[in-house]
Amino acid sequence: MSEECLICRAPLEYLDTDVFMECAICGKKELSKTRCIHGHYVCNECHTAGMDMIIGLCLEETSKDPVEILEKMMSMPFCHMHGPEHHVMVGAALLTAFRNAGGEIDLTRALPEMMHRGKSVPGGACGFWGACGAGISSGMFVSIISGSTPLKKEPFGLSHQMTARSLERIGRIGGPRCCKRDSYLSVLEAVDFVKENFGVEMERAEIVCSRSSQNNQCIGNRCPFFKGGCICSS
Repeated sequence: MSEECLICRAPLEYLDTDVFMECAICGKKELSKTRCIHGHYVCNECHTAGMDMIIGLCLEETSKDPVEILEKMMSMPFCHMHGPEHHVMVGAALLTAFRNAGGEIDLTRALPEMMHRGKSVPGGACGFWGACGAGISSGMFVSIISGSTPLKKEPFGLSHQMTARSLERIGRIGGPRCCKRDSYLSVLEAVDFVKENFGVEMERAEIVCSRSSQNNQCIGNRCPFFKGGCICSS
């Protein structure tokens, strides 16, 4: 069990209110509710250092299965068991699989936009906002492929419906957090949603979690991906 504080591996604690904290890596001071029990804080930027490498991976990727692409990202050195990197990776994997499945999208422009949007969702949004960043990332994906803006009609609605479906699926299982579980759930909801609303059929395979031993808060048999559990959307 190693995935807690990135500095000392101690358990994390979540405060009731924001306090100024200094990042133990870069020294930046900012408001946050999250630190380890020894007082270490790591800012979102340091937590996601190296994430830019996913753009090159995605541009060279040929798979139509967003989970397969997501797994490759999760195995890269920048990715931790939990963290805001998942708020980018979900949307990036979906954009890539969508393009490879025949969807009309300029991936060279879409990926940096996904990076910019996803990085704006901080770690801990799942618990403090009531909206998991992985679920929001699926809505960002639909927003990008549909060209949504605050003034659009159908794209505006579609992107909200996508986020709502992902968050509803995540919410039905409940907590505590698992960024891997919520990323898988969001991607699978998006595969179905895109087929229904855009006529583009991405691929999907059975998901069996291989990282439960790294998650101190693993919910075991309550997780649909634990030891090959059901991944149905009901």
